[in-house]
Amino acid sequence: MEQGTPGSGPVAQRAMAGRIPLAVVVVDGSGLVSHWSTGARRLFGYAKEAAVGRPVGDLLPVHGAIPDAAAPYGEYDGLGPDLETSLDGRISYPAAGRARLDEPGGGPVRRLDVLWWAYPLVGPGPERLLVLAADAAALTEAHRAEDQGEQGAQEDRAQETTSSRQWGSIAPGFALHTDFPGADRLADRLPEILPSMSVGESSRIVAQVLELGYPILEFSQHDRVPVTPDWGVARRAERKERRQRAEWAAAHGLPAVEATPDDEGDDIEYTAVRERLEFLNEVSGRIGSSLDLSQTIVEVSKAVVPRFTDVAGTYLREQVVAGEGFPDGVPDETTMWHRVALEHTDEPGRWDDVVPVGESMPFPAHTPFFQCMTSGDPVLVPRITEEMGNAIASQFEKRDIRPLINHRSMLVVPLKARNVVLGFMILLRHRERPVFNDMDRVTGAELAARAGLVLDNARMYTYQESVADTLQDSMLPHIQPRMPGGDIATRYLPGTLLGRVGGDWFDSVKLPGSRTALVVGDVMGHGLNSAAMMGQLRTAVQTMAALDLPPEQLLRNLDDLAQRLGEHYLATCLYAVYDPIASELSLANAGHIPPVLVRAADGRSELLDLPTGAPIGVGGVPFESVRVRVEPGDRLLMCTDGLVEVRGEDIGVGLATLTESAAHPAASMDDACDTIIRALNTRGGRKDDVALLMARLNGITAQDVAHWRLATGPGEVSRARALVGAQLRDWSLGALADTAELLVSELVTNVVRHSRSERLELRLVRSAVLMCEVEDDDHTLPTLMSAGGGDEFGRGLRVVSALAKEWGTSRTNAGKTVWFELPLPRR
Repeated sequence: MEQGTPGSGPVAQRAMAGRIPLAVVVVDGSGLVSHWSTGARRLFGYAKEAAVGRPVGDLLPVHGAIPDAAAPYGEYDGLGPDLETSLDGRISYPAAGRARLDEPGGGPVRRLDVLWWAYPLVGPGPERLLVLAADAAALTEAHRAEDQGEQGAQEDRAQETTSSRQWGSIAPGFALHTDFPGADRLADRLPEILPSMSVGESSRIVAQVLELGYPILEFSQHDRVPVTPDWGVARRAERKERRQRAEWAAAHGLPAVEATPDDEGDDIEYTAVRERLEFLNEVSGRIGSSLDLSQTIVEVSKAVVPRFTDVAGTYLREQVVAGEGFPDGVPDETTMWHRVALEHTDEPGRWDDVVPVGESMPFPAHTPFFQCMTSGDPVLVPRITEEMGNAIASQFEKRDIRPLINHRSMLVVPLKARNVVLGFMILLRHRERPVFNDMDRVTGAELAARAGLVLDNARMYTYQESVADTLQDSMLPHIQPRMPGGDIATRYLPGTLLGRVGGDWFDSVKLPGSRTALVVGDVMGHGLNSAAMMGQLRTAVQTMAALDLPPEQLLRNLDDLAQRLGEHYLATCLYAVYDPIASELSLANAGHIPPVLVRAADGRSELLDLPTGAPIGVGGVPFESVRVRVEPGDRLLMCTDGLVEVRGEDIGVGLATLTESAAHPAASMDDACDTIIRALNTRGGRKDDVALLMARLNGITAQDVAHWRLATGPGEVSRARALVGAQLRDWSLGALADTAELLVSELVTNVVRHSRSERLELRLVRSAVLMCEVEDDDHTLPTLMSAGGGDEFGRGLRVVSALAKEWGTSRTNAGKTVWFELPLPRR
């Protein structure tokens, strides 16, 4: 056996400089040593040639008694049961400890104080365990040199980094040198092995260690090695050091300023509390980085594994996940809890089939989960017994959860905010790890309280976002893709996430004569008030459009209405009426950006030159309408300024881009809208809502329209039936003749019997449907009535309502129109 003398010679010199030799041992899946560093030779006494390939249990003294809890630093022979379990592959989380060993060498036997850390390795390589060990005495000397401000220690500290400040809870940070085959691969995986270490940090450590030529342990009073699962172990070395300083001070006649054995109990309690506060502060800094509920849930789960627990399952009320409200009061056995996250250190996939994320289930009263969610207090189960495991497993049909939970320590903590339980977390520790205790219960409760507030903020934001989306969807119409003589496609894009509700809208309204009104408007501003104003204006436009008012008169009336609603809001509005039979557009503008017309003949697009007019709400400003001839296949594009306007850019640039993108050929109307959205959104800087309406104006040819002027006498009913039947047979629509003749006779009879009209006109229009219109000069609208068994009248419109696909009435300037539609037969 090759001898080494840890704590003396170059080792001690390095310790005084703030650097400690570190033993590095790597174990493969068969339990054989695959790497044995120079530091391991010095610390344990075996040469590399004698160590590599041997069972690790023959080289590391892992067997020994459990330490007396009262003994300082947990002194005992051997590296202890945690390391033994790690070497056997039964621990899947980082472990740490302290041991007293016989110092290698041929002289008198001396006891050596050793700190060790064990890290399970994952990945395709053969390495399965990384063991690090260091001489604690040399570390103490190095700390003392640092505290005394020696020049060499100061120079070393000036070169140290603070990359490991957030790693965990047990003394010094470290750097690692590996010289076995595959060392580069292991170095690349340092971020997987050591929590919170980035690729850049691992590269720095490896490069520095390779330059020095042997493994080292970097330290400072701020840097720490990654997590130890045993709360309270971290500061035991500090307590011994303070006691040694007190003894040294007493021997030199100096006043004692360090803790003494009399107050060691208080010191232990203080250290444990400080560690927990550091842990809670660290967790608080890692959660709540966004208002996204899903991301917040993942952050909460990852913050506690593996530092505080090995398994963390998070359950929330179903209403919380759905962004809905829920009833007041304490949850009961019918409350459904949705499993939203499961974080663990077990092998991948072990929990997925048994307790998959996304499952919802209730919990009966005999479970600790029910106790937690009804009391709002943490529930601590030191070990899950066979009986409790059976009770919990009964909730999982055809899935045996007992191997995953039995004999593990469990802590159930409520996630609540404002005294309302939103959910709970189930925390489990591996059997080899210390069980949860009362201090862990307090820590878990504080952790859950902080996480609950963060989740509640995310929940409220999600709920408000859902309300905003619902409100906006309810206010925007669901426009059919087909209109008489054309097609329609629409898009609505909300503005910023904090202003999802806005005042932009679009609409289409069916008018007499197979015409369609197309509307796009924009209430200035954002938020609920703007949305409410938009809803009122949109309803008013629909009502006035049904009166068949000319576009300029409709805007005039809308402006008067806005004046009566209040002076706080302005709105722009573009109103167009498309007549597919006359192939004509009639448009009026109230302060809105002009529409784009794309000509089908040559693909040319242009902004229509309309009198702009003043916004709705200004008052006292006249509006004008313009008539524009269109051809079959032309496309009309109407949008709000949010699509073309970007802060800091002239709106003319956006209008030019809109005109250019609208001219691009597309396979469908939806594709054309998407092309425009992509072209305008790539410029960035858009903050406003966007409403976009595109209409393809196919027109209705004269061959698809039949029009007759009838007399108002009773004999015209039979004539109307004959005219309709003959026309439908001429259009090869004889299958509709009987129904159409019946409904036409009812409408004509109503005019003849109940109106004082001197004019009666009948029109059939064949497009995507068969439309029939009966028009007279009486402004009184017919109403749907209930007819009794002996009533002579009141059945006509009920027949129309029962047989027609759609029907309606509307006033016109010259009287009224009653119409119905029948679907065309499938070919």
